[in-house]
Formats: sequence, C-alpha cells, structure tokens
Amino acid sequence: MKSDGLIDKIYVIRGLQVMLDFDLAAIYGYSTKRFNEQIKNNIDRFDENFRFQLTDSEFKNLRSKISTSSWGGTRYLPYAFTEQGIYMLMTVLKGELAVRQSKALIMLFKDMKDFIIQSQNIISSPELFKLSIQIQSNTEDIKQIKQQMVTRDDISIIIKDFTDHNIKRDFLFYNGQTVEANIAYAEIYSSAKESICIIDNYISLKTLVLLKSVASGIRITIFSDNTNRNLHQTEFEDFKREYPNIDIVLKVSEGIYHDRYIILDHGIQYEEKIYHCGGSSKDAGKRLTSITKVEDVKLYKEIIGELQNNPALQL
Repeated sequence: MKSDGLIDKIYVIRGLQVMLDFDLAAIYGYSTKRFNEQIKNNIDRFDENFRFQLTDSEFKNLRSKISTSSWGGTRYLPYAFTEQGIYMLMTVLKGELAVRQSKALIMLFKDMKDFIIQSQNIISSPELFKLSIQIQSNTEDIKQIKQQMVTRDDISIIIKDFTDHNIKRDFLFYNGQTVEANIAYAEIYSSAKESICIIDNYISLKTLVLLKSVASGIRITIFSDNTNRNLHQTEFEDFKREYPNIDIVLKVSEGIYHDRYIILDHGIQYEEKIYHCGGSSKDAGKRLTSITKVEDVKLYKEIIGELQNNPALQL
C-alpha cells in the first residue's frame, strides 16, 4: 500500500496521531479478529500509551466526521494504536507482507513528523500543537522498540533502512558518538540540578519541545533575539499551558552571540557545565553538527553573568 493511501487511515484522537485496529489488520493482511488475537497474545508489549480502546462517544464522533464504507460492519469499539504501538507491531507480526507494510508505515510517520515540525504556521492550532508535542515524545519509546527489533531476522530489512546513508536521519555528534538529536538534548537537559540557560538567536517551537521533559523546579532561561521570528507568542503560551510545571523565561541576547550555548547550573561551584552547540536546537539533526562540552568555563563566566540582566524578549 502506498503512503498516500495510508495517510487517509491516520486520525487524531485524544490529541494523538493514531491508526485503528481494523485498518491495520487490512494493511497487514489479517482479519480484524485474528489481528487482535495476535495483540492479546503479546499484550504485555502494548501499554496504554501504545494502544487504547475508543469510547462510544469518540467512535461516534469519528464516524460522523469521516464517511467510509469499511466501517459499516463494525459492532465493537475499535482499538487505536499510537505511533509507538505501530512500531511495536513490527516485533509481533511476521511474514513478507508484514515487513513490506512496516517499511511503508515507518517512512509515512517519518515524513509526517518532518512536516509537522517544519510547518510553523500550521502548528499554532491547538490540535496540531498537541500532536507535535506527542510526536516528539515518541522518540525514546521507538528507540527502545528498535532495540528489540534488531534481534528478529524477519524484520532485518527494516533495520537496514535505518542505517542507509541515503535516508534522512536526525542525528548529531555528541560525546564522541553519533546520537539521535532529540536524545542528545534530553540527556543534557536532564542532568541540570537547578537551572538551564540557552543562548540561541534562532529559536522555534522545537526549542521548547526539547525541554518538555525537564524536571519540575528547574529554572530555564532562553536568551535569543528570535531571528526570523520563528517562535510566536501563541506557540509559547500554548506550550506553557500544556506544561505548566516547566518554568521558562525569555530574554534578549542583544546580538552579541554568534554561536549557540547551553549552560547548566550557572554559578554553582563544581556543578556548572557549558556546552557549545554547532547548530540551533530548532534544526537539531537537520544538518551535520556537533555538541561539545566546554572544559574551561572560566572564560565564559563574566559574559554569561551579564546576560542575566538583559530585558525580556517580546515575541
């Protein structure tokens, strides 16, 4: 099945991008009953954030919006599979057709992820904003699923696609290794004890999304001139409503920084860390870049200290 046909089978329910069990059954060449039996036999792999059953009102609402004859005989409340759940299917379903269709689903979700992150003018609507947040949060879960997939010979073809140099991937160099960009930023931010300062003149919604897993109580300050105005006030307010536990303050950088930096726990002896970033976090992984830890933080202490007095950034 081509990806343009698959797109019509993706719905937004509870703010999540999902596919329904009977559509997935048809894609993989199963009856719906047999498909769900396969899932029940491996139910320990499908947590609620991978698969959930629609409520009666959700299903009626979906049917009222979308006209399709394939739903005519459905008498039960179907199950919805999130992006992580669809990846998990690849560790359960076997055969040549399953491999071929899994490849199509992988490329489809990758294309849609790129589209949502890059389409800043669209993300401002509440539903697509929540969808973009969810897609970013899938990275860690999918990484863990891939590790399980590697041990299975019948899906080795899929894994090969992820190592093909001709396929676009969101990776960068960090700590002497090639690391998925979102994971590299998450690892750095999660090590902060009290505060995070980000110096980056080019920011966007993705800059905020990468901070969504920061622990409560961590003070976050972003110094930026918001060059090209990629981040809008509506997006910033939506993010704060979605994650009220995350304390973010925006200040101008006043144009004195060309490079990008992440400063953790500024002013705390033995804890302060500075990372030099070759590219903006809003473009994480789009181009070949590196994140390098600065060994001598003394060189930066004075100018970083002066930044704290800068005025607020107006989006």
